[in-house]
Amino acid sequence: MEPAAAPPPSPPPPAAAPGSAELVCAQGRNLKAVLCQRCGSRVLLPGAATFARRELLLPAMRKKAAAAAAGGGGDLVREHWLVHDMFSFENVGFTRDVGNVKFLVCADCEAGPIGWHCLDDKDSFYVALERVAHE
Repeated sequence: MEPAAAPPPSPPPPAAAPGSAELVCAQGRNLKAVLCQRCGSRVLLPGAATFARRELLLPAMRKKAAAAAAGGGGDLVREHWLVHDMFSFENVGFTRDVGNVKFLVCADCEAGPIGWHCLDDKDSFYVALERVAHE
C-alpha cells in the first residue's frame, strides 16, 4: 500500500489563465500593482481590481496623437482587470465618447488605449492585462 499523497495546491480562480496565475490571488484580485507599459506610471494598486475574462476589441495601442492620425486596426483582448469604481484608479484618463464607449489611457503619457468602459454600465472598467505591466 502506498502512502497517501499530499492534497494538490489550491488552483487559481476559475477565470485565471495559466499565464496570469502569478498575477491573481485566491480571491481573484490583482496581486501586483498595475503600471503603464510606456512610462511606468501606477494605474492600480494591488488588490484594487478583479480578474475577468471577456472578449473586447480595443484599437491598436498608440499614443493619442498617432492614433488620431492613423485609422482603424485593433486587437481582440480577452484577459482584463475589472474595476467597479473609477475612483479605485491611481492614474488613468478617458477618451471622448466613441459611440457608447470610452477608452482608458495612461493619464501621464496618454498611451493607450489600455482599457475600455461602456457608458451603459457605469460600474465596469476593463484594463487589458496585455496592455499594462505589473510590479
